[in-house]
Amino acid sequence: MKSLFNILFIVLLAAGNFSFAQDSTQVDKVLKSASRLKKAVDNNDNKGVADTYVGIANDYYNQGNYAKSEEFLVKAKNIYQRLNDKKNLEMVTRKLAQSQEKQNKITPAIINYNMAADMNHSEKSRAVNINDATRLSSPTQEQKAEAIQSNIDISLKDNKKADLAASYSQMADINIQEKNTPKVEENLNNAYKISKEEAPQQALEINQKLTNFYVTNKNFDKAIEAKKKVLKEDFVKDNSQEKVNQIQELADIYIKKDDAGEAIVLLKNAYDIALEKGHTLEAQKSVKRLDSLYNVSGNTDASMKLYRDFLGKLPDIVSKDRSLIDNKILEDTEQRISQLEKEKGLKDELIRKKNVFNYSLIGVLILLTGLIIFIFRTLKKVQIKNKKIALQSLRREMNPHFIFNSLNSVNHFIATNNELEANQYLTKFSKLMRGVMENSTQDFIPFQQELDLLENYLALEKTRFADKFDYEIVVDEHLNMQSLLVPGMLVQPFLENAIWHGLRYRTEKGFLKLSFEKGTSDLKITVEDNGIGIEESKKQKTQHQKAREGRGMKNTLERIQLLNDLYKNNITCVIKDKDHNSGVLVTITINLTSNKH
Repeated sequence: MKSLFNILFIVLLAAGNFSFAQDSTQVDKVLKSASRLKKAVDNNDNKGVADTYVGIANDYYNQGNYAKSEEFLVKAKNIYQRLNDKKNLEMVTRKLAQSQEKQNKITPAIINYNMAADMNHSEKSRAVNINDATRLSSPTQEQKAEAIQSNIDISLKDNKKADLAASYSQMADINIQEKNTPKVEENLNNAYKISKEEAPQQALEINQKLTNFYVTNKNFDKAIEAKKKVLKEDFVKDNSQEKVNQIQELADIYIKKDDAGEAIVLLKNAYDIALEKGHTLEAQKSVKRLDSLYNVSGNTDASMKLYRDFLGKLPDIVSKDRSLIDNKILEDTEQRISQLEKEKGLKDELIRKKNVFNYSLIGVLILLTGLIIFIFRTLKKVQIKNKKIALQSLRREMNPHFIFNSLNSVNHFIATNNELEANQYLTKFSKLMRGVMENSTQDFIPFQQELDLLENYLALEKTRFADKFDYEIVVDEHLNMQSLLVPGMLVQPFLENAIWHGLRYRTEKGFLKLSFEKGTSDLKITVEDNGIGIEESKKQKTQHQKAREGRGMKNTLERIQLLNDLYKNNITCVIKDKDHNSGVLVTITINLTSNKH
């Protein structure tokens, strides 16, 4: 009969595919957790995923499924570590240690308690975690008791009831080792009172610990009293499955007390409740225990009757058993959670690869940008260098032109047998050339030096063409003669043109005026003569002169352009005939605000 019963029961269980681990309330929690997890995964909300894992872990912990709780806490911890969420990381690390301690994984629990302490979210949390690590690792009961008492004091101040109840229960373990029965009862009763309102699962565990303590010490009456006490609690009366379990536990105490009659009464009561509420597994447990008691008393008829009754009612129980549907839902939901985790893993991997690609692309772009900037700067430096070389070349090209004209003047004095004039001219010329050569390497020279060179040059030309022109140099008194920097020998070619192509061809003595005037932000230089003018000068050129390209003026204009490019001086030059062919006016303007050399 028993064999037939077991076979039929297994078949029905297999058909239902269930484990009776959860009730409908737990199903609702798991479904909600799965929904939250899906939303977090869809939104790529890693913190939301971690928070959901913690919620699932807490549900498993409260059911007493500490292995599952540890599994989800590990997942949450890994995410919080990546997010560097120190507060939640400390919380989940402590909870992980508690789950491991419940499974008697002492070494990992100690490690995690110490890790939580090192995270040091607050001094109190640090102290609590250090105390728990000390409680598990200390070799003496005195040190353990001291650590537990410290946590009791902290929990009392912070009104953390779950932690306080756990500490009282831990202190009771010390008392059990010391065989201090009054203290065991006191601490477990305190723990039970604190936890029964907010943590029913914790209260059941504490009650079971107290009951086991009484049974171990053969104090069956107190064990029965403790078990009957828990049966009166609302969290047991309102949960028919838990009520059946507690009645069965009470029956076991009576069996150990050798009171089979009371045990049978209790087990029949448990069986009836299980049949009524559709708790198949609990009904089967009651049947097995009753069968064992009937066999001991030799009451075979009662046993056979019980089996027939159960087998007859089994299909009806299974059809009413909500746990069959709930466990199927839970199984599907857990598979969905597992699938969501895989999806999240794939999404994270895709994001990682995308980020690697993006960062690589950004790196390449930065590298290319840097290379372009480097090339641009190199080209800019090359351009600047080339312009400086060109500027230097133009200065050197100008000097031979000036020297050639000056030597022509010396040659004229010698040709006319004017040795004294030739010697005086050569003396002035050598002084001028020394000044020109000393400044030939500089793009800008002090204004006073430039003025001295121009005065020396005009004095030379006046010696050469004494009967052709007079000159005047006018300098604005507001000009700083030493600190102001100007391009060297920039004005000289315009003076030379005025003398050699304008004043030299006058029948009467002409006049040349050189002026330096300081404006608000610029230096204005004017070269004014009353020579024959540009157009008339062109008409009087010989065919040989027309064939030759005038380099002096062209070089000067190129110098101005290069100086503007290199130093942003904004030098402008305007050359025009005066009205009625009465000479030429040259106006050179140099911006002083950008003159920083």
